[in-house]
Amino acid sequence: MAIIKGTQSDFVMEHLLKISRRLRITVKEITLDMAGSMNRIAKRCFPCASLVVDRFHVQKLAIEALQEMRIKHRWEAIEMENNALDQASDKQVPETEDFENGDSRKQLLARSRYLLYKSREKWTLSQRQRACILFTQYPDLEQAYGLTDRLRQIYNQNISKPIAMTKLAHWFKEVEEAGFKSFSTLRKTIMIHYRGILNYFDKRSTNAAAESFNAKIKNFRLQLRGVKDKTFFLFRLSKLFA
Repeated sequence: MAIIKGTQSDFVMEHLLKISRRLRITVKEITLDMAGSMNRIAKRCFPCASLVVDRFHVQKLAIEALQEMRIKHRWEAIEMENNALDQASDKQVPETEDFENGDSRKQLLARSRYLLYKSREKWTLSQRQRACILFTQYPDLEQAYGLTDRLRQIYNQNISKPIAMTKLAHWFKEVEEAGFKSFSTLRKTIMIHYRGILNYFDKRSTNAAAESFNAKIKNFRLQLRGVKDKTFFLFRLSKLFA
């Protein structure tokens, strides 16, 4: 195991190439993200390894595409509310549009953030109600959520690479028919890294647990507004997360 600072390819390769070639060619598989530098490092240092694009990064891009659409609608709702306030007189208070769960349109879009990360079976009762209102008001978000969920289902099924290839082809067609700009960009990204993404279905290797823990550490560091005492920071991490 090696922990190397940074992701600059030349610097990382300098250290990995210290390992003898006899050992490096025995590496069978590497999971990595879609960064060009990581791909270059893996190919140069471990020439016999199969490169697997981690499902964590693919699904993360899909969720970000969905959230981008939600945020766009939220800005439109804020603009509508501001225009209503501008048009109202000083004595007249503009009526706000409230839905049956008590959310205004702006609140509905803001509070729907976390439910869009989850699959339907994991929604709470209040999230189910909010999702029903959201998808009634914004059918495009329901369609985009369906695309994200179907991609998740492809990964969750224990299927072979040829079947995964077929299912991804159907998913590509759905994305093309939907015509969402953010998902079209995602589709192009997947097609560029198509071989590495399909390699996941050979052994289903993933770094999702490590990536999730890394996200927790970053969030913890963010709450502290940075770290001055590294030793104490690592001590707190071990107490909270070990």
